[in-house]
Amino acid sequence: MADSRNLEQVRADIDAIDQEIQSLINKRAQCAQRVADIKLAEVAEAHARGETGVEPVFYRPEREAQVLQRIISRNTGPLEGANMAHIFREIMSACLALEKPLQVAYFGPEGTFTQAAAIKHFGHAAICVPQATIDGVFAQVESGECHYGVVPVENSTEGMVSHTLDNFMDSPLQISGEVEMRIGLHLLVAPGTAEDGIQRICAHQQALAQCRTWLDKHWPHIEREAVSSNGEAARMAAEIPGVAAVAGDMALDRYRLEAVARHIEDYADNTTRFLVIGREEVLPSGRDKTSIIVASRNKPGALFNLLEPFRRGNVSLTRIDTRPSRTEKWAYVFFIEFEGHLRDEKIAAIMVELEEQSIMLKPLGSYPQALL
Repeated sequence: MADSRNLEQVRADIDAIDQEIQSLINKRAQCAQRVADIKLAEVAEAHARGETGVEPVFYRPEREAQVLQRIISRNTGPLEGANMAHIFREIMSACLALEKPLQVAYFGPEGTFTQAAAIKHFGHAAICVPQATIDGVFAQVESGECHYGVVPVENSTEGMVSHTLDNFMDSPLQISGEVEMRIGLHLLVAPGTAEDGIQRICAHQQALAQCRTWLDKHWPHIEREAVSSNGEAARMAAEIPGVAAVAGDMALDRYRLEAVARHIEDYADNTTRFLVIGREEVLPSGRDKTSIIVASRNKPGALFNLLEPFRRGNVSLTRIDTRPSRTEKWAYVFFIEFEGHLRDEKIAAIMVELEEQSIMLKPLGSYPQALL
């Protein structure tokens, strides 16, 4: 009987805490609404002064990153810091939607890891808009149809997504953030599909590569077809008899498929990194990363000369990749990522030095490093 009374008391405590949490969340939402009112009033005053082209900025990536960093650093448990940050991400997403719902383009269709990355970064209150191509994501953000876009840029086992890098060559967009996603791949079929009825396995070429060894071992004689995305492969599996898809949990749920096998990726730590692209510069958050594209003169020691300022400045490089130049045969441009912000004095000095010794230098933006 004592145990029953204790349980009832604990449940009563939980109900009271829930009520308090709900009240505090609504107070936070009211503050978000006041922030929106202040920003709109500032813009109205600017327009009254004749300042055209001034628009309110409701989403500040560096501000959100700082809030999440503080949440993780002050967390005392028993919930892990990452779990607590996910909860607050959704609260911030819902509050931001009261100010201005964000339109976010992503490389679709529905059910892709890119959609999952968009939700992870912006929360479920953002309006996610699928695009058939990476080019389409860039176009939607450049035109202003969407506030931000999310595109894949790198996989831990298969390397860089070259099409994303190529888009940055001509685009005026800035990188606003990054998202890292643990990639779990499953072999999916329509309900009722027998294993001996599978005639073709479809997925994005990167997904097929990420589980090549497993497929070679278990399905060596079945045709494999690379398609535009894992989401498209899942749609095909749902609609075309004999087609199986390699895709993740979102595709499994979205297209109501069944898993023949789960976690078939060849490496357990298989991770894909996504970039958030936008039109505005992101201010320093205190824990930032910067991406640039640079082309050097074609001479011995060119790459060494580009990297030497980073060594002298004790700046950590996080990524170097090359892409063919579009203007000169057998010439290349370098995609370089490093820790720090373009507004940091040390980084600004390095940029001046690079500009002096390169034939092209294009900063792609500074942005908060992925936290979760």
